[in-house]
Order: sequence, then C-alpha cells, then structure tokens
Amino acid sequence: MHVFYTPDIQSQAELPEEEAAHAVRVLRLQTGDEVTLTDGKGNFYRAEISTATTKRCLVNILETIPQAPLWSGHLHIAMAPTKNMDRTEWFAEKATEIGFDELTFLNCRFSERKVIKTERIAKILVSAIKQSLKARLPRLNEMTDFNRFISQPFEGRKFIAHCYEEEKPLLKDVVRKGEDALVLIGPEGDFSEEEVKQAIENGFEPISLGRSRLRTETAALVACHILNLQNQ
Repeated sequence: MHVFYTPDIQSQAELPEEEAAHAVRVLRLQTGDEVTLTDGKGNFYRAEISTATTKRCLVNILETIPQAPLWSGHLHIAMAPTKNMDRTEWFAEKATEIGFDELTFLNCRFSERKVIKTERIAKILVSAIKQSLKARLPRLNEMTDFNRFISQPFEGRKFIAHCYEEEKPLLKDVVRKGEDALVLIGPEGDFSEEEVKQAIENGFEPISLGRSRLRTETAALVACHILNLQNQ
C-alpha cells in the first residue's frame, strides 16, 4: 500500500509537489486510482485521484480514518547529533518506526557536531511514518543549547542517561505508563560533569540504559524503545 503525506489535505485536495511527482511519474497512478493519504496529525484518508498530470495530482476524499494513539504519554528524545550524520539519520528513521513524539538536537560541551540542518531529517521522519503506517508525524526541533534546553518547562518525568559511575536505576524500572517522558542522550564523549549536575538541579533523574556501553544513536534508540514499550 502506497501512503502519501499530505499535511494540508483538509484545506487543499492535492498532493504536495514531491508526492505528486512520485505518484504520477514513478508509480504511474492515473485518474480513478485509489490512494491512501495521511496528514501527519492523526488521520488517514482513502481518496481517489481526480486529476493526474505531470505536475499535479488532485484527489477526492472518500473516507477519513482517524488512527487511535498507538502509545500513551508524550515521548521526547533530546540527543546530541553524531559527527557522522548517517548515524543520526538512522536513529531518526528507526525511532519513528518504533514510535515517539518529539526529537530535539542538543548542543553540548563535548558535541562533535555543533550545527545540524534538519531538512533531511524531516524528510526521513515523513518517509518513516508512511513506511510504518503511522498517522502522526513526530515534532522535530532545531539544535538547542543544552543549558537553555534543560531550563525549559516540561510536564512529565525528565531523565538523563550518562556514563559516570554512580548508582542509577534502569530506565525501564522508573518510567511509568501514561506519563510524559523526556530522555537526554549525550555525545560520544558523554555529558560533562557540570552538565549532569545542572540537569539534576533542573529536575532530571539520572538513569541507566543497561550494562553495555552504547554509541549515541544506539542509546537514543534504546531509550525510545523502552519508553514506547512501557507505554503500550
């Protein structure tokens, strides 16, 4: 089943240019063919193509199909992007397939990448919701300074995963079903000791993701998976 992302479908019965090109030029869909659309806001649509040209693809909505939430709570991952962007992009794709609600990139003291362009990440998120048949697109935030981010209000539990030696509970043992949850994941060089201290002072709880030493993108995906499973 081919799914097309149409965020403005309720006000404009037409596929966006890139989606239209894929439908008409690549898949060679024609007038009268049925397609499935999603607005990324919680709805699927069964639609019929009414006009198909080389540049435009207009549709008639036949049925609106709301998708019930697939997990409870608002699940937010805030991570330092990896030096190799392929790894960050891999995380974005796989986390969306698993299911989460929001992604923020952090500029930390030991960050290997201080600037990130989110346009490609946004496209990966869209592709992943279509592939995994999800009707809600995760919110994507621009790079944010660590200190500014941790001082922002957040309604829910706040966790920080770090590698310093201390007694830390496993994330799976402390996250509660139905609670909004935010997990901070640091760069390959970890958060600085001062960053950990500041996070705790701002209400973040130190947690462990297990005994294995994990790369940044793996740690972020493990955290995402734990949050999702605990909220099924």
